[in-house]
Amino acid sequence: MISILTGDIINSRQAETAAWLDVLRKALHKVAPKHSEIFRGDSFQLQVKPEEAFIKAVYIKSCIKTFRYLDVRIAIGIGKKGYAAKKITEANGEVFVFSGEKLEILKKEGINLAARTISPEFDKEMNLAIRLALVAMDNWTPASAAIIKLSIENNNPSQKDLAALAKKGQSSVSEALKRADFPLILEFDQEYRRKVKELIKI
Repeated sequence: MISILTGDIINSRQAETAAWLDVLRKALHKVAPKHSEIFRGDSFQLQVKPEEAFIKAVYIKSCIKTFRYLDVRIAIGIGKKGYAAKKITEANGEVFVFSGEKLEILKKEGINLAARTISPEFDKEMNLAIRLALVAMDNWTPASAAIIKLSIENNNPSQKDLAALAKKGQSSVSEALKRADFPLILEFDQEYRRKVKELIKI
């Protein structure tokens, strides 16, 4: 099984396209250098390992939310890949259907992140937890998003090391992470990985 993330930029016209597009390109290259593509201007798709899908989505969100008024909507699909093409947007299979259809549902529901898999039970449990995480993530300030982006890029270093990387005081970095509920989000990521590993054994 693989994981396909399909997403789009929310309020893409609220910032200069060249600026956020460059950030999106760099983010996609970092998380899926060989399996990502931007299409229709502000939509994108990428392939990642199933257990890494949540934290990769969080990373992309942190990159985009460094821009005030911008956000990102992402649907995580986990399933089997059918036809493999050179371009990810030309491939197909159940995982692409899961991700694409879930994104359309998210647009109607006004939710910015959710998953769809072969297991309705997994989806119900994980999506409830993701919605709770979104209470914090949807309200990240650009400053908080920048700290989280830097933390994920550097494999979640100690607060002391992160403060040095951010060129900020350790207390301000600690407060930013706490305000963003990032420690809890990382804790959920570990549970998500465990649940996904159980899922893909099915």
